[in-house]
Amino acid sequence: MSEVKYTYAVARIRALESSLFSKEVIAQLMSCQTKQQCLAFLSERNWGNVDTPMETESILDCEREKTWDIIRSLVEDMSVFDVLVYPDLFHNLKAAIKKLAGETSREDIFIKNTSPSGAELYEIIRQKEFHRLPKHMEEPARRATQALIQTGDGQLCDIFIDQATLAAIYEAGKASKEEVVRKYAETVVATANLKIATRSYRTKKTMEFMQQSMSPCDTLDIQMLAQAALKGMEAIRTYLEGTIYAKGAQMLTEAPAIFECWCDNQVVRMIRPQLHNPFSIGPLMAYLLARENEIKTVRIILSGKFNELSEASIRERVREMYV
Repeated sequence: MSEVKYTYAVARIRALESSLFSKEVIAQLMSCQTKQQCLAFLSERNWGNVDTPMETESILDCEREKTWDIIRSLVEDMSVFDVLVYPDLFHNLKAAIKKLAGETSREDIFIKNTSPSGAELYEIIRQKEFHRLPKHMEEPARRATQALIQTGDGQLCDIFIDQATLAAIYEAGKASKEEVVRKYAETVVATANLKIATRSYRTKKTMEFMQQSMSPCDTLDIQMLAQAALKGMEAIRTYLEGTIYAKGAQMLTEAPAIFECWCDNQVVRMIRPQLHNPFSIGPLMAYLLARENEIKTVRIILSGKFNELSEASIRERVREMYV
């Protein structure tokens, strides 16, 4: 894309950023007493379309589609955003394997707009034609399918696919010429490793489990992190204090949800400088991530209201906003 095209695209994104939810708008949404009031609040702010059912997933899916449609209208080569699509693509791979193994009979298990599609992935797995998969999916798909069918161990299937997702994101980041993509990949993989370490400690997982689950990155030594997780939360905290994630060490004294929220907030903080970037792919990438974060936060609030969680419990899960 030419610099002129970037300039136009960024100008369009700048106009759209004004409609992103600020922390004040999120606070207003939080103040709604019921899930239905929350949905009405979203509808007043043009979430969903006129024919969108007043249901959580329908509205959130619609907003996600709107966001990607905007980016597609501005960018000719969408491959730069592949790194953001990998979680959906690998989710569909996992869903296809579990559907084949009879673990689910639901028809709505696949996320739309991936290539290959969920239905195509299912046929590839069913026919055991793993060579038809993208290269970074072939071996993980083979291992996960074998593990689930032979052992019935759904968690082992998840481990193989989830680690492959992180590896694909990281590889895409390393290969990208765009700094924002490289930083995004590093942040996502590193914070995923941190979540794995803290969850592994709480659930008494083994070193083998962590080695199968974590993915290498530049800003963390995953071997040292895993060893710390075997010793306890204080050891994890001590390790983190010697890394660029030292502020996260303080969060380990809080509830698990607060620490995981801090991890997710690192992506928002990483992309925030793009608010002042006049052109490049950065602001478009940031807008996509900001919208994903916004949709995720709204889902957390709606789920909390539906399950009648306390406001304090919902609040500790609410993510930081981009604007």
